[in-house]
Amino acid sequence: MPILSNLLTSPRADATAAAASRLDEFAERYKRFLPRVFAYVYGRVQSVPLAEDLVAEVFERAFVKADSLRHEEAFSTWLFTIARNVVTSYGRRRGREPVVDPDILYAISPSSVSVEQDVVLREDVASLLECLRKLPQREQDIIALKFDAGLSSGQIARIVGLSEANVRVILFRTLRRLRVMMDAPSKAPEP
Repeated sequence: MPILSNLLTSPRADATAAAASRLDEFAERYKRFLPRVFAYVYGRVQSVPLAEDLVAEVFERAFVKADSLRHEEAFSTWLFTIARNVVTSYGRRRGREPVVDPDILYAISPSSVSVEQDVVLREDVASLLECLRKLPQREQDIIALKFDAGLSSGQIARIVGLSEANVRVILFRTLRRLRVMMDAPSKAPEP
């Protein structure tokens, strides 16, 4: 019996148990964060197959680099930093992608609208997308992290390397600028 107890407490058995525990912990985090990471990545690339590939790359990098995470409570910020870097790398390889597909925004809008409201809604969505494309990349990233990924201002601040107050100010000003940009065409006199 001492041989069996030595085998169960050997360094190899301890390492195997630790690896299994690490894998189980990561699997739980994967389940918890997959929907938000996918929403963020999809919001940036607008293609389900591409988003799936990039999200897989995000989680692969996170798993491989999990030992470099210094504070467990910062996991979500760290994970979205990886996601942002993966999307940015993809964007550099492929060129700038549109922020959001108009058909997707239209698909998630209320369906109980009249034909007239439907036309106005499509025009508003197209106008919003055009305005979003005109924003600097940093502001597009912050908007995507806030509304696609659903992150707090503090989490976004850690990801983009700004103070939380600065992120809130940028969000406020960007949303205000979007409102002004959206209102500008309607204030132009009709020919």
